[in-house]
Amino acid sequence: MTAESRFAIGATDFELDGQPHRILSGALHYFRIHPDLWADRIRKARLMGLNAIETYVAWNAHAPRRGEWRTDGGLDLGRFLDLVAAEGMQAIVRPGPYICAEWDNGGLPAWLFRDHIVGVRRSEPHYLEAVSDYLRRVYEIVAPRQIDAGGSVILVQIENEYGAYGSDKAYLAELVRVTRDAGITVPLTTIDQPTPQMLADGSLPGLHLTGSFGSRVPERLETLREFQPTGPLMCMEFWCGWFDDWGSHHHTTDAAASAAELDALLAAGGSVNVYMFHGGTNFGLTSGANDKGRYAPITTSYDYDAPLDEAGHPTEKFWAFREVIARYAPVPDEMPAARRPAPELTAPLAVGPSLLEAAPRLGDESRHDAPPTFDALEHDRGVVLFATRLTRGGPGVLTVGDEVRDRAWVLVDGAPVGVLGRDSHERAVALPDARGELVIVVEDQGRVNYGARIGEHKGLIGGVALDGEPVTGWAARPIDLDRVPAAAKLGPAEFAAGPVLAYGEFELEAPADLFLDTLHWGKGLVWVNGFLLGRYWRRGPQRTLIVPGPVVRAGRNEVAVLEFEAFAEPEIRFVAQPELGHTEI
Repeated sequence: MTAESRFAIGATDFELDGQPHRILSGALHYFRIHPDLWADRIRKARLMGLNAIETYVAWNAHAPRRGEWRTDGGLDLGRFLDLVAAEGMQAIVRPGPYICAEWDNGGLPAWLFRDHIVGVRRSEPHYLEAVSDYLRRVYEIVAPRQIDAGGSVILVQIENEYGAYGSDKAYLAELVRVTRDAGITVPLTTIDQPTPQMLADGSLPGLHLTGSFGSRVPERLETLREFQPTGPLMCMEFWCGWFDDWGSHHHTTDAAASAAELDALLAAGGSVNVYMFHGGTNFGLTSGANDKGRYAPITTSYDYDAPLDEAGHPTEKFWAFREVIARYAPVPDEMPAARRPAPELTAPLAVGPSLLEAAPRLGDESRHDAPPTFDALEHDRGVVLFATRLTRGGPGVLTVGDEVRDRAWVLVDGAPVGVLGRDSHERAVALPDARGELVIVVEDQGRVNYGARIGEHKGLIGGVALDGEPVTGWAARPIDLDRVPAAAKLGPAEFAAGPVLAYGEFELEAPADLFLDTLHWGKGLVWVNGFLLGRYWRRGPQRTLIVPGPVVRAGRNEVAVLEFEAFAEPEIRFVAQPELGHTEI
């Protein structure tokens, strides 16, 4: 930090232009919000009384392939930060490189770990080389938007809750060096859960420590102060809600209880970043997973029970937090508009070709002795079809050697014979007759975003055996999901057992947010006008998928579906309100 910096860390407070300054921030992840809606969400943060916006930067979104760097559309970080400035607010940027965030692989690109020599979140040369290149690209965007350059950025974070993972101080120091060399002059921070070990392992002299918590505020602040005797107290992630995983319940927190904790934090003189102010959506295949003994993939919705719901409307928590903030800072008189029900309509959905029938149009196949991983195929997300021919005949047991990552549908001569789910630790299925074409459709349900399993490969790990004998002679066909909407239009097959494509159309008078009800479908992926909304699953808790208004248009709109299991009712159904599931088991 330069001596003349407008934003500084004082003995007890943050300081802006030499005056004490309390940060009242809210988390908005630009990559989880349609870019046409960024300004609306930022403005509503200000209307709740916030003066800053915090965002992670998702490395794997900006660099989906090695050597590629994207900042177009919904990845235009510069435009997002400019909108924050235009609203008269400040910005906090947290570029990781690891972000957790219930995001695929914690934001780390899968291509980085195709080579097992590459280390994870430590001072390993191959990892550091890639991380340094990534951070320099981010800082090319951030540096000219720092507050001293007339922009909005007041803080930049180094790594993310590193004390929960490791204690490699040389790694943290290298991240700091790269950051400063790239022209970042604002104060640098770290974040950790306020436990002595995590704070000790995740911090570095010269970096300002912040905490992540949502309860027991006085105790958390006391621990933070023990490790940092001077400087402002800040909760960089004030957890006001929680995320959902498939097969669990919809998590909520009591608005009054959260508001009381926020009041305690502000009464103690603390600064805050509400995580999340607005959670948004894991569009496409971006949701992550946890695996602490059971694989638990994250839902498409990242509503988070936040003050602003997934569709951008104030919740009870918005008003409760606004009331608390008003005790400590000015709050605008302007109020956000009330929610209006979304359009309700139905339309027919025509079940089209089977996935196996459409497969040659959806990707090229390659030959292998054993099933390769997704990573070996350089297919980081989505679906791969593995096919071989069985000739032995008679009943048998098909087994995956180590682990299915993450869900596999087994078919013989096009007929489904079983499903293997990683979440249930399933690796074997009985075949009534081990003769004919064997196809295993494997779906990646999201890479683990927290803990030791970050960076693991996907697919049929450990090979496939029939009654203990290796099955060889495989064809692998990665599915290009961008081709699915066109293939879904090609009309029905004579018989479509197992995974199928489907297509339908609906009419709208004007663009509007929609809530697509998927309860009567099974498990799969859905597109609207070529935009991949994400995953759905009858297992719940999430029942509706949000369709942002900018995705649809007045007049005719198209829906394409890849259904892995079966439609209970092949119909497109939009409902007036979101349904994210029951709030308790």
